Amino acid sequence: MIIKGNVHLFGDDVDTDAIIPGPYLKTTDPYELASHCMAGIDENFPKKVKEGDIIVAGENFGCGSSREQAPISIKYTGIKAVVAESFARIFYRNCINIGLIPITCKGIKKENIQDGDIVEIDLENKKITINDKKLDCDVPKGIEWDILSAGGLVNYANKNK
Repeated sequence: MIIKGNVHLFGDDVDTDAIIPGPYLKTTDPYELASHCMAGIDENFPKKVKEGDIIVAGENFGCGSSREQAPISIKYTGIKAVVAESFARIFYRNCINIGLIPITCKGIKKENIQDGDIVEIDLENKKITINDKKLDCDVPKGIEWDILSAGGLVNYANKNK
């Protein structure tokens, strides 16, 4: 599977309260959550995203509380995958559970990546191409990939009853 989209670049230690600040947690509507995605960093982020875009970030993406609304808000903006140097463990797992693809790519911060660059992710071969350079990455595999392929944990469980 190949994913190709525009980059939305974020730094290190992006916490879940920046991804979806507490005041917006009063709804369970994923599209309403998406309309406030990244409000703690960039209130215009949801307007910039096009279906299939990709977040590229630094270390410890998704740190902070275990709120599942953070990856939900990202997914429902149209983001297909989040590529980061590293993820907070619970955020990574929440991504899998809701069907948002988390990809670890050590060294991606060293590349001269800008907002709007095009990134291509080859999940099968575990490669990311950005600015004509190929990088190795770690993609979900095994049961994690099975859950993602089903569209998330609920869909996976329903298929495997």
